[in-house]
Amino acid sequence: MPRGFLLLIAAQFTSALADNALLIVAIALLQQQGLPGWWAPLLKFSFTLSYVLLAPVVGPLADALPKARLMAWMNALKMLGLGGMLLPVHPVAAYAVVGLGAAGYAPAKYGLVTELVPPHQLVAANGWIEVSIVCAALLGTVLGGGLVSPTMLSLGLEVSLGLLLGLYGLAAVLQWGVPDSGARYPKAVWHPLALSADFWRANLRLWRDAAGGLSLSVTTLFWGVGGVLQFAVLRWATERVGLGLDRAAYLQAVVALGVVAGASLAGRFVPLHRAMRVLPAGVALGGLIAAVAPLTTLGPALPLLVLTGAVGGILVVPMNALLQHRGHQLLTAGRSIAVQGFNENLSVLTMLGVYAGLHALALPLVPLMMGFGGLIAAFMLVLMARRRALRRQARLGACGSGAGQR
Repeated sequence: MPRGFLLLIAAQFTSALADNALLIVAIALLQQQGLPGWWAPLLKFSFTLSYVLLAPVVGPLADALPKARLMAWMNALKMLGLGGMLLPVHPVAAYAVVGLGAAGYAPAKYGLVTELVPPHQLVAANGWIEVSIVCAALLGTVLGGGLVSPTMLSLGLEVSLGLLLGLYGLAAVLQWGVPDSGARYPKAVWHPLALSADFWRANLRLWRDAAGGLSLSVTTLFWGVGGVLQFAVLRWATERVGLGLDRAAYLQAVVALGVVAGASLAGRFVPLHRAMRVLPAGVALGGLIAAVAPLTTLGPALPLLVLTGAVGGILVVPMNALLQHRGHQLLTAGRSIAVQGFNENLSVLTMLGVYAGLHALALPLVPLMMGFGGLIAAFMLVLMARRRALRRQARLGACGSGAGQR
């Protein structure tokens, strides 16, 4: 891999590490303020909202500026949001500012991958990216758990927030070392209506593409599931097993460890032209979520949580690589990532909103998780049937073309 790509991995890992740890600290802030449990998923909701609302803008912005420089600026915005938590700003509002920085960061990061790495290395590059993201989630939740441990709470959450501020500073230093790829794109018309129309056309073009639309469906589902699972695991650990927030956060790391293993396997053994073969892993993912829900002890739950993460990693890495490849062919790098981010984060918003609402209505966790897992499995079966139909149509079209030539 190019040296610039490795620096990109290091920079985004450090920034994502701080993002994940900050979420746990923000949940502790909510608890410290005596707010009910359904506020916790609203943290993630506020973080993700910018991804959806600014989707028409962040793609052209990533294409208009040197992407590594834009990443550094967006990281500074994250630091501003964290600083809000040190002031009398509501944690949900402060975390929304962090999300604003992350929304501008994502298209630049993924777009830079497609500019620095040739197509035949995209699956491997995505394996690196996803492993680094999930390692950041794994270590970030562990770090977050440590930052809200009784020892750290006795010092005050201000100390924990100060440590995370330093971590964002390190990420900014690394980002300034990532080189400019030299890729340049036609200038966009910076008018709200023009940007919205351009984004809508790009969105439709990617959805209507056979491979692009199917892979976008899978990644959209996966990240929506991941957003809910993050809080469902925390709730499961506290309600069903009786763990505190610091130890419950470590179970998120267990799931992330599985994703690292699955993403590594997919990056190594699944080439781009065989990406669709991992679709059955989505059915298994839904079944595993349903299987974990009724358990009350860690013994049988831990291997199932690791397996759940591994299956998710095997599913998302090839689908993400295929989606990026088709998006880069059909659109520009920044626009394709913005479309992808819009759909995936709209899924996160929708699923988190539903989850928070059901939590506020006091729906028991076990039927919620089992129903959630069943819906995921059913949706993946529908996508598999759609893929078979598309392949059948392609074969019939090829036969008809051959008959016409004869």
